[in-house]
Amino acid sequence: MTLANLDIISIPQPLASFLPSIPLDGLLSTQGIMVMLLVAYAGAMWMFLTSAPKVHTVMVSDLEIARDFYEGMLDLPVADVPLHYYYDYEQTLGTVGADPLYMSSANFGRATAQRSNASDGLWYQLKKNTQLHVISGASLGDKNRQRHVCFDHDCLEQVLMRVQTRGVRHKIRRNKPLNFLVKDFDGRVIEMAEVDS
Repeated sequence: MTLANLDIISIPQPLASFLPSIPLDGLLSTQGIMVMLLVAYAGAMWMFLTSAPKVHTVMVSDLEIARDFYEGMLDLPVADVPLHYYYDYEQTLGTVGADPLYMSSANFGRATAQRSNASDGLWYQLKKNTQLHVISGASLGDKNRQRHVCFDHDCLEQVLMRVQTRGVRHKIRRNKPLNFLVKDFDGRVIEMAEVDS
């Protein structure tokens, strides 16, 4: 082996030698510490937000009948309130964009008052990283039919899929916006309706 070939086969340089040289006093200065704290905070927020479950909200006519339906018929596991809901995240949801046709005037004020505490209502695990939040606030439908109203098509599709896999009697009335009827154990008809916004 010649001397020229030995120059090519050399020991790799340490990783630090490829990085720009940052003086230690610059890293430990007030500005350097602030930059490191901001980077750490951004990383923590990114991890928090990406791990937070997606939450679908359904407004119902009667919470106890809804509890029987979701826990009894659909066998959905009860879920803990997601951490980001403790910080009044839900204030922006629900009655702010609700169409008055879908809510009775008696329930409207009560639902608004209840929405001030995000842990109110029922919480269920719909899928691995998806939760269902059931709150009161929907008016009764035709013939005093129980109503479950949702603003999200994907949410009602997931509920419909659960209804179908559990073998619950149902009838799809319309696909867009999604509307279907379900009969519960007590023979009550529950209307599942997507609000077309």
